Amino acid sequence: MGAVVRVNQDNPQEDLVAQGIRVLLDQGCMVMPTDSVYGIGAALAPQNPGHERIFEIKKRERTQTLPLLLADPQGIVRFGQNVQDWVYPVIEQFWPGALTVVVKAASLVPKDYVAANGTIAVRVPDSELVRQLARGCGGALAVTSANTHGAPSPAAFDDLESAVEENVDLVFDGGACPLGIASTIIDATGTEPQLLREGGVSFQAICDAAQARIPS
Repeated sequence: MGAVVRVNQDNPQEDLVAQGIRVLLDQGCMVMPTDSVYGIGAALAPQNPGHERIFEIKKRERTQTLPLLLADPQGIVRFGQNVQDWVYPVIEQFWPGALTVVVKAASLVPKDYVAANGTIAVRVPDSELVRQLARGCGGALAVTSANTHGAPSPAAFDDLESAVEENVDLVFDGGACPLGIASTIIDATGTEPQLLREGGVSFQAICDAAQARIPS
C-alpha cells in the first residue's frame, strides 16, 4: 500500500505535485482526486507497468483503453489528429471541465493506449492538481475512475475501495470531488457530436456550442 497524502486540488502543494510526478515517471500508478470523481492513473509511456496494473486493480478488460487527461486544451492536436472544426468551440466552452472527447489518435500515442478503431478519449480536467501532474509527465496521463469493475465511481476519498487504495503506489486525498459525477463523453470523429455517455455537461449544450443538431 502506498502513502495516503492530503492534497489541495485547487492550490496543490509543490512538494506533493513533485512526489506524484516521481511516482508516475517511475512507472507507478496512483489515485488522485479530479473535478468529477477520483481517478487511478499512470504516465503515458509505452509498456508501462503502472498502466498495466490499473487494468489488474480494476479488473478491467484491456480492450477498454483508458482516457487521457491533458495538461491543456492544446493537447488535443498533439495527441489527436484530424480533429473536426466543430470540436474547437465546444472545448473552448467546456474545457477545463467534465467533457471527454473521442478523437483519432496521433502517431505519438503508444499503441497500448489506443482503441482498436484508432481513437483516444481526451479531457482537460478542472483540477489544477491533475493538470500539473499531467504537465510534469509530458502533457497527458492515462486516468480512469478509481473503482473496481461494476462498483460506483468514488466521488470522495471516503468512497475509495480498499482493493484500489491498497494496491497503488500513492493516494492523494482531496476530500470530496467538486462535481461528484463522471464526465460526459462524446464521439467527435464525425461531422457532428454523438453522445456516448451523459455526465457533467449537457449534450444539448454541447450541440449548441457545436452549432450542430442533436442526432435523431
